[in-house]
Amino acid sequence: MAVSFYPGDIPAKPGVYIYRDTFGTVIYVGKASNLRRRMSQYFQPSRTSRQSPKLRSLIHSIASWECITVRNEDESLILETRLIKKYAPKYNVLMRDDKRLLSVKIDLTEDYPTPRLARLQKDDSCLYFGPFPHGGLLKQTLEFLIRFFHLRFCRTRELKEEDRKHCLAAHVKDCPCPCVGMISREDYRKNLDALMDVLNGKTAPVLAALKEKMMAEAAAQHFEKAAALRDISQNIESLYKPPKRDFADAAIPLHGSGAAAVESLRRALKLKTAPKYMICFDNSTISGTLSVASMVVFRNGEPSKSEYRHFRIRSVEGVDDFATMREVITRHFKRVFAGEYPLPDLMVVDGGKGQLSYALQALVDLKSPPFALIGLAKRNEEVFLPGKSDPVLLPKDSSALQLLQAIRDESHRFAITYNRLLRLRAIQNSLLDEIPNIGEARKKAILEAFGSVTRLRKATPADIAERVPGIGEEMAQSIYKFLQDHPSTGTMDIL
Repeated sequence: MAVSFYPGDIPAKPGVYIYRDTFGTVIYVGKASNLRRRMSQYFQPSRTSRQSPKLRSLIHSIASWECITVRNEDESLILETRLIKKYAPKYNVLMRDDKRLLSVKIDLTEDYPTPRLARLQKDDSCLYFGPFPHGGLLKQTLEFLIRFFHLRFCRTRELKEEDRKHCLAAHVKDCPCPCVGMISREDYRKNLDALMDVLNGKTAPVLAALKEKMMAEAAAQHFEKAAALRDISQNIESLYKPPKRDFADAAIPLHGSGAAAVESLRRALKLKTAPKYMICFDNSTISGTLSVASMVVFRNGEPSKSEYRHFRIRSVEGVDDFATMREVITRHFKRVFAGEYPLPDLMVVDGGKGQLSYALQALVDLKSPPFALIGLAKRNEEVFLPGKSDPVLLPKDSSALQLLQAIRDESHRFAITYNRLLRLRAIQNSLLDEIPNIGEARKKAILEAFGSVTRLRKATPADIAERVPGIGEEMAQSIYKFLQDHPSTGTMDIL
């Protein structure tokens, strides 16, 4: 046997395992619901002699191994597929030739983009979401979401008026009919953005609307319709649940602990000291309002959640990531220099050269002592260093990059969570509270449909009745009249 293997070194968790030959080439990638049990099967002498020639050849070619733990079998399937496509291991021929997992593809160069299913993610101008492990559920759910957000089903790139005659979705009023000008590009894009939010994991608005519809159908004893809505809700929860990436579950090879990843990062960035105390900043905003930021802390490669901080942005209006970054860093490091917080070994900002330069300028203005500072750009996971125009590209499977990804993702999650909390508070104090017969469910449905009272003011009663579930023409007219009788004071209406 070419490699030492001790079952106790392997966690009994779901994940993916990678085998390499003596040249370091990946020769096989596999998944398992229990890594310890599955990997042990390869190295049992009593079984090895009875295996097929192909498997015996694989076992004798293994010179090293590593494994990556995940939260469940769905994640292991997705990760396994990605790694097979990346490395094309010689012993994965059968899987490499099999069908690819489905993704959702949206071509934003179209005037009225139609979400489509795709098995191959190409390097083109399209957006891709996924891949998703359950193709059947994805097809059903995407069809529902297209109908729910009032998008078109047809795939023709050039819209022609005569196409409507042959459009079944138009006849059953499931299509907004852009081919005959029944919806503007701006309104269609808003609907598309709402669908993309769901594909990115923001499922709460859709699930809330489905639950309200399901309860209404059940109360009316329409149990088959209620059951169908329940199934769709379960599909969405299964396919589009927001990712929760804790560092304990991050894709770091088992051979390296958090401390080992810290040392790997020190070598990769050529730092004088190991970044045992790391901080990372990220911003979040909704439609230019409720701007917030987060700071998360990792100690010895592990999250230190008791040291996380939220920031409510004070001096920046609208969407300005650079100015927001400067404000947050200035506020935090004033407290650092006052002795309330320690100086970090490494500071990470979420972004490229722009965010990094604003962060650096804020520190220079504060006359900060020198310490390590980098920017991590999401698009290609490029690491930018102060004073250097070219980024550093760390190996995709290195624990150094995975440590940076983990702290960046955790900072993003923490910022988004705080933003959602403020949004809910704003909803509870909305102008809509003053409208008679508007309860919490209707208020949330209205604001999910329009995003803000400012946008709601621009809608006609017909728009309100059409876009908000559970609002009829009479109630829509009442809302419209109330907003006309209570004009805006000139400040931004609360979301």
